[in-house]
Amino acid sequence: MIADVLSDAGTRMQKAVEAAKEDFATVRTGRANPQLFQKILVSYYGTPTPLAQLASLANPEARTLVVTPYDKSALKDIEQAIRDTPNLGANPNNDGNIIRVTLPELTEERRKEFVKIVRSKAEDARVAVRNVRRKAKDDLDALKGEVGDDEVARGEKELEQVTKAHVDQIDEALKRKEAELLEV
Repeated sequence: MIADVLSDAGTRMQKAVEAAKEDFATVRTGRANPQLFQKILVSYYGTPTPLAQLASLANPEARTLVVTPYDKSALKDIEQAIRDTPNLGANPNNDGNIIRVTLPELTEERRKEFVKIVRSKAEDARVAVRNVRRKAKDDLDALKGEVGDDEVARGEKELEQVTKAHVDQIDEALKRKEAELLEV
């Protein structure tokens, strides 16, 4: 039973770490990256649809991204969604078939803003991991009547180790992203 609780907590914590890494990928660095556009939702026939489902993304140059919609009627909606995306600073150009998105150079001030955003996302991920830990600890406490107190204490120690390992993964990913953002 304790192993089940720990296994479930580990799986959930790993999902929180993966979500944090995906969030980090959506924060822009000096280069154009198709992952920047993964979380952009386009109003397609009134339904918010991820951009990746509506168009292919290509990266022909360091600061340029080419968006080729599968349905040409969605061009204007895609262009508007890209323009309205906060913290991107992109300027899309629509030629009737494709959209070219040129990302401006990052200033030192803008880089520091992005570092703050990434740190905030990392803290959200740490909070998610701690919430999983709290739920698992409550589950372990509920087992006290069925298994011995020593077993529960051992399970809690193991839970702390698992939590620390996942928080360290988030911190390591944060460190890499900060270095990438501050690199000129």
